[in-house]
Amino acid sequence: MGHIHGIHHVTAIAGEPRENLDFYTRVLGMRLVKKSVNQDVPDTYHLFYADADGHPGCDLTFFPWPNLGPKRPGHGLAVEVSLAVPAGSLDFWSDRLRSEQVTVGEIETRFGERTLPVTDPHNQSLTLVETSDPRESRTWDQSPVPLERQIRGLHSVRLLERELPPTAEFLTKVMGFRAVGEDNGWHRFGANGGGSGNVLDVREVPGERRGGWGIGGIHHVAWRVPDDAAQRAAREAIAKAGRRPTEVIDRFWFRSVYFLEPGGVLFELATDGPGFTIDESAANLGEQLILPPWLEPQRHEIEAALPPLP
Repeated sequence: MGHIHGIHHVTAIAGEPRENLDFYTRVLGMRLVKKSVNQDVPDTYHLFYADADGHPGCDLTFFPWPNLGPKRPGHGLAVEVSLAVPAGSLDFWSDRLRSEQVTVGEIETRFGERTLPVTDPHNQSLTLVETSDPRESRTWDQSPVPLERQIRGLHSVRLLERELPPTAEFLTKVMGFRAVGEDNGWHRFGANGGGSGNVLDVREVPGERRGGWGIGGIHHVAWRVPDDAAQRAAREAIAKAGRRPTEVIDRFWFRSVYFLEPGGVLFELATDGPGFTIDESAANLGEQLILPPWLEPQRHEIEAALPPLP
């Protein structure tokens, strides 16, 4: 198909929002580029962390639902998100995270890449992956992490599936991915040839139960389409494959189409534009609670329902 250009963003479910904010901005050094609300459930935040400019492919976003139960591990879910870091930086990151009492594993090699497993304060599985692949991201000069060590954006996601073939066929024949390789039971697929920010790994787990959303779990994976025309073409191919995509939904900073891939993971097609500077200056991203225009009349009620964030 050729219309999908890699990961746009990954959205996960967090617990207490202040803990989430502290970890991703102070500990990981990412920039809060948009402080908004879940447009479908506006009594909870939607927090977007990214590079200095909020480029597509850099956003790791969260719905903080502290009253929700924990995730239920199993198939039909995205279970891990990887963040790209510069080559040679994992020793720095291991030391930094351990000094902050973050749960960190040992450095390992996956698909030939040095990888550091990390668990965030709400039990979200992350990895930091060293890569020298070119990125669109820009370092943030106000980050507590040195410029030469900063996270460069999203690298990959991992899915658990009851059966591999239906998902593999859908990825390759409908979404335009190609099979890249296999490593320790994980099958890698790449958009436009793969590379940092353009890959996902799938593992077949036929004996496991169906997983469920909860704190510490991934809600959905959004894939990049450059514009509205590419989104319409991709949506048409997905509809012909029987995946019943939604109509295009205006999220103000991008436009979205949602659908379930054959194994049950929620996917999104998100346009690259118009971007986060449509309603905030680049210098002031993330400083104020921003609502899309159709929620502005409810601002007083929405703000009253949200816990304060520093």
